[in-house]
Amino acid sequence: MRIGVLTGGGDCPGLNAVIRAVVRKGIEAHGWEVIGFRNGWQGPVEGLVKPIGLDDVEDILTRGGTILGSSRTNPYKIDGGVDRIRQTLAEHQIDALVAIGGEDTLGVAKRLTDDGIGVVGVPKTIDNDLGATDYTFGFDTAVHIATEAIDRLRTTAESHHRALVVEVMGRHAGWIALHSGLAGGANVILVPEKPFSIDRVVDWVRSRFEREYAPIIVVAEGAMPEGGAEVLATGEKDAFGHVRLGGVGTWLADEIAQRTGKESRAVVLGHVQRGGTPTAYDRVLATRFGLHAVDAVHEGDFGVMVALRGTDIVRVKLSEATAELKTVPAERYAEAEVFFG
Repeated sequence: MRIGVLTGGGDCPGLNAVIRAVVRKGIEAHGWEVIGFRNGWQGPVEGLVKPIGLDDVEDILTRGGTILGSSRTNPYKIDGGVDRIRQTLAEHQIDALVAIGGEDTLGVAKRLTDDGIGVVGVPKTIDNDLGATDYTFGFDTAVHIATEAIDRLRTTAESHHRALVVEVMGRHAGWIALHSGLAGGANVILVPEKPFSIDRVVDWVRSRFEREYAPIIVVAEGAMPEGGAEVLATGEKDAFGHVRLGGVGTWLADEIAQRTGKESRAVVLGHVQRGGTPTAYDRVLATRFGLHAVDAVHEGDFGVMVALRGTDIVRVKLSEATAELKTVPAERYAEAEVFFG
């Protein structure tokens, strides 16, 4: 048997751990051949193949990024894209695909399954916003990086008696902001799920200054003021229709400075959250996902995604995996509000 593996969407710590697990178990347990597709769905569309052997995955467990490369290619937006995928799979005698990705990548996997191509999905997103799994790998690493940044920024904020706004990733879900803000002792946490009052934010900041402390505000990139709109870095959209967000942190820092008369700075962590070596938790979770994805392929159980439920790895239908985003519930945000101001 010959299987293909690809990584789509934004890069994420732990991708290489999944690839390693798929290759090791596929070859050593089943005697399969493993073919890597370069650059996400662009690989099977354009025939960008790379055989992967045991030597290729020997030292990749601790590496960030993906040895296969990634992209936001959507084959359903390319004329004849699905037929080209069929042709590539036939030419290379590939019996099944393991697709590692988030909402968009797995959405393509679901449609390909409906079109008769055998695909098993592995959930990947630092945003932790896939509803069918308790956690996705990459999230823990992103939270650790953001928390360390908050810890470091706190000392310089206190030294200069200024407010610091830390913008983290999170287009529609504020999990990174919530977890890193709580872990870092932020004085305000702003998430996309709950539009914020700029007046109230300023009141919290003033309260902090009055007690002679420097306020730390953590804001997700998709957070919006009441009655406002997302702050866009550009008007451009990717192949899945997503606009590029960015700038809410700078806007918020300027508003705080103008309204309080205090120095305020914005720090945008951006792709720093995606980079570097994955945490131990993400390495283990990604490895387990890869092993269980191979089991699903071996059993011919296609159209599913492996998922974490409690401490167990289970399988869910790809249709369930992509049905809705997992956003921060009101009760979780209320826990954080206790520490605001």
